Amino acid sequence: MTSHPVKFANRVARVKPSFTLEMASRAAEMRSQGIDVINFSVGEPDFNTPEHIIAAGKTAMDEGYTKYTAGAGMIELRQAICDKLKRENGVDYTPVEILVSNGEKQSLYNACQVLFDKGDEVVVFAPYWVSFPEFVRLADAEPIIVGTLPHKQFEADFDDLEKKVTENVKGVIVNSPSNPTGGVWSSEALIRLLNLAAKRNWTVISDECYERLVFDGEFISAEKLNRDYNIGARVVTCMSLSKTYAMTGWRIGYAAGDEAIIKAMSKIQGQTTSCANSIGQRAAIVALSGDQQPVEEMRIKFRKRRDLMVSLLNEIPNVTCVMPGGAFYAFPDLSHYIGKKANGKIIQDSFDLSEYILNLESVVTVPGDGFGAPGHIRFSCATDRDTIRRGISKVANALKQLD
Repeated sequence: MTSHPVKFANRVARVKPSFTLEMASRAAEMRSQGIDVINFSVGEPDFNTPEHIIAAGKTAMDEGYTKYTAGAGMIELRQAICDKLKRENGVDYTPVEILVSNGEKQSLYNACQVLFDKGDEVVVFAPYWVSFPEFVRLADAEPIIVGTLPHKQFEADFDDLEKKVTENVKGVIVNSPSNPTGGVWSSEALIRLLNLAAKRNWTVISDECYERLVFDGEFISAEKLNRDYNIGARVVTCMSLSKTYAMTGWRIGYAAGDEAIIKAMSKIQGQTTSCANSIGQRAAIVALSGDQQPVEEMRIKFRKRRDLMVSLLNEIPNVTCVMPGGAFYAFPDLSHYIGKKANGKIIQDSFDLSEYILNLESVVTVPGDGFGAPGHIRFSCATDRDTIRRGISKVANALKQLD
């Protein structure tokens, strides 16, 4: 056994760890010690996968669907995805324009791998999902962080965008409904971004994994707007079964786009993970083409939880929280409490504030600094309303004790 230290590749240092998973791990660890933890960090539904989808997975195993599939996904699933995109999103695709991946996260990673290279820049809007800048860095490109407007559902600040654009920008990642803010961009904002992308020959990667969790108004896919208004932007749409059908652990996501891009993404995937898991793919066919009532029932419950959580957060002195249009997150501004003292120690940022709330009240939250949003904290409302009431009361008590 060698005593020499391992010299890691540069990319390991460039990429930041996923602190959302870190906070979830902290919650699990505290629970294992018998601590009564309230976990507002989870980025997944607390419901189980609907019964008919579970049954489809069991049937798939019984019928022998336990082998490799085509690298891009079962043709039956890719056709079911095309049918879904036509029925729900109003866009026509063929199976060769669809790639099924091990969760949408892999689709997003694949897209960045085939589209960006060293010296390229990619626009990422803050607050951003923690993995967006890291996907860009793993492609040896650089993320250009652009601000958003909280009072307009965290839509792009186009003035900031114009200031930061260079000739090196090759793409832009947009996420609506958003993680971490829950913000849903208006059609006008998306059309403006699509027009800019078409003019400058950028590729738009549209992360639409929360598409079925919109509470105010109707969801419209970026590609639908692109086609309806004959904009001509190049769009890769990434979607997921994880949030819609409470299937996070099944790891099934997909991308839809130009055949050449999808083929390139499939090539990368073929040399990394091959196909997505076969049992999940069979279950996904039933999820997309079967009974959608459980999806609507979950959406209604999430909306009620959102309303309660945002209302309670706004009752806390010096806390403001805009009403998110979708997803299952609240993203309040707690910057008033940055710089306060806890037991003589200054709260310097949202990491400190989250840690203070965790240690004092055993409530797990996710600091906004990690999303590129200092002074904010992400709260997940993927839990029951009694827990929301109890947890927000604990947070209010913790904040009240700061000097």
